[in-house]
Amino acid sequence: MPRLEIPGEDEIRALVARIVDVVRDDSVTETPVVPVEEVAEATAGAIAVGADHGGYRLKERIAFRLREQGHQVIDCGTDSPESVDYPDLALAVAEKVSGGECRWGIVVDGAGIGSSIAANKVPGVRAALCYDISSARNSREHNHANVLTLGAGLIGDNLALQIVETWLATPWGEGRHARRVDKIDGIEKKYARSNA
Repeated sequence: MPRLEIPGEDEIRALVARIVDVVRDDSVTETPVVPVEEVAEATAGAIAVGADHGGYRLKERIAFRLREQGHQVIDCGTDSPESVDYPDLALAVAEKVSGGECRWGIVVDGAGIGSSIAANKVPGVRAALCYDISSARNSREHNHANVLTLGAGLIGDNLALQIVETWLATPWGEGRHARRVDKIDGIEKKYARSNA
């Protein structure tokens, strides 16, 4: 599977500003054409969220906060505190990220461990269980994580919101870390071929 290159927030903002400028420009006499790839890239910043029953309440708080901050949120469920299986929700979020519909994913269950394991089975997903600000920063900068998992039973709501904010704000460090992430991707490809 080809590696999906997603633009950074600055690139998305620049594209949106360009589209707005063209729309506001009264001197334009014909409809401007913006390449489909650029429109797709501009909307690739969506965040998929999901949770099992143990993480439902925290997932709702996270989704609300993200929307308040202007993020597009795709809620993959669950919709109540009724018992559900965390692998189903982790899969739903991971598939949105793997398929390119969302740039990032956030999954919440009781401990965050099971959702991380399940999400990491989906090709192209690098899910990281984060439990403090340092692990959030490290997972993005060093491991290029694209799915965050949280344990609602292990951390408080305020810390969880700080972790989400830090995780989303931390850029991929590339450089020396790229070689290591390429090796992670290589492991995935090796076993994908052997199972084909």
